Amino acid sequence: MSKSTGTVYLIGAGPGDPELITLRGMRLLKECDAVIYDHLVPDELVTLLPRRVEKHYVGKLAGSHLIPQSEINDLMVKLARDGKNVARLKGADPLVFGRGGEEARYLREHGIEFEFVPGVTAAVGAAAYAGIPCTDRTKASFVVFATGHKAVDSSRPPVPWEQLAKLEGGTLSVYMGVGEIQGIVERLLTSGMPPDTHAAVIERGTHPTQRCFVGTVATLPDLVNDNDVKPPALFMVGEAVGLHTELDWFGEGPLHGLRILVLRPSDQAGELYQTLRDHGAEVMPYPSIATEQVVDEKAWSAWRKIDRADRWLILTSENGVRYFMRQFADRIGDIRQLSAFKIAAIGFGTARALKKHHLVPDFVPNVSTVKGLATELVEKYDWSHATVVRVQGNLSDSTVPDALSKAGAKVMPMEVYRTYFPEWPVGFKRKLLQTPPNAILFSSGSTAEGLRALLSDEEFTKVTAHAQIVSIGPSTTRVIESHGLKVTIQARRHSVPGLVQELVEFYQS
Repeated sequence: MSKSTGTVYLIGAGPGDPELITLRGMRLLKECDAVIYDHLVPDELVTLLPRRVEKHYVGKLAGSHLIPQSEINDLMVKLARDGKNVARLKGADPLVFGRGGEEARYLREHGIEFEFVPGVTAAVGAAAYAGIPCTDRTKASFVVFATGHKAVDSSRPPVPWEQLAKLEGGTLSVYMGVGEIQGIVERLLTSGMPPDTHAAVIERGTHPTQRCFVGTVATLPDLVNDNDVKPPALFMVGEAVGLHTELDWFGEGPLHGLRILVLRPSDQAGELYQTLRDHGAEVMPYPSIATEQVVDEKAWSAWRKIDRADRWLILTSENGVRYFMRQFADRIGDIRQLSAFKIAAIGFGTARALKKHHLVPDFVPNVSTVKGLATELVEKYDWSHATVVRVQGNLSDSTVPDALSKAGAKVMPMEVYRTYFPEWPVGFKRKLLQTPPNAILFSSGSTAEGLRALLSDEEFTKVTAHAQIVSIGPSTTRVIESHGLKVTIQARRHSVPGLVQELVEFYQS
């Protein structure tokens, strides 16, 4: 085999909670050149990938396949032959009803190296989050995984429901059986399974929106119909299911069961995702803006020639801090050279970003807006002998430079990043429209502009119609309202932690 041929890693992503992927799976995913991902893969795992990674959606829904399996097989081979290392990312475990063995055989036949990276399979993960042990010393000595999906391929071995009905002292876990549950239960009962055998259906296992309904095997069809259970869902049958009432633990937190749409750039949102999950929310990681570095060599050359004694560095965003500090380290290197500058930050978020670099701003305005910053700086300081480096992005306005120039300062703009509207990975919009959010977090005006740009009029209405609209502050609120939305919650402390605090208080009240 040519050394230029890539390797395909068949990786299990776990059953829904993005933190259930293995460390090896996560490392390989971040290092890959391309990812091929399914419908049930947690969005966050794809959103957080570097921009350089090719993203190929091959999602499958019950009753419909977006891309035939044969095309998925050919795509893996093509990408590997192009010299790319490929993460074939699958929900749960690739070798438990995941067609991982089938795909691996195809790769072997075509001379492509592959590796299996196992994941937490749905029955084990969902059952654990529902407080149901698959095995228990006193209740179950074995566990059986069975597919409830009616096979259209006659070559697939049938499930021996008649034999399974007679097994005692174990747990039966049925995957993909929502549409067939009536027939499955009838076969189990007519084959001798006691109708009062403990049973449960678990919908969206390990997600914060997980639902678990417990009854008996005879009542499973009614549990599905009465509660409008939808795939993905699985069934657990056996005496160990009876431990659910004693061992149920999942579902704590003030935001439990709520879907929260986060529009913040993915490379800045990891901490926010985690905080929301810790509060029990299901995170919808759909960044409506993204940023990339811009290097203004002319400005850096001018930086080295600043000769005025009164020097200021003004930063008005966390992105500005992040990209400025990265470029400063590359071009200047010695952090002590910043000691000659006073630093102004627009608010708590920017000050917090500076603190990560062990820098404390000399000035933070009482009103955390660009206009407030400009007004308070002019009122508090003499600018007649000052040089100001205004760190900014491509969307920054001239409010601060104009006010300080008028006050006598020599202002030097330094653009260090560009904001743009990204394209969502294929499949994301379909998921969003199928399950709209309960709340939308707008962390800047540009996130509102981005969401509007990424959705049609009809889609925008559908996504926002029943959601609580949460704004980080007045400037952002004005942009949101310009698109016809009513802000429900506005953070009193204009920062991401302040945004979350207001959201939690709203739902706790």
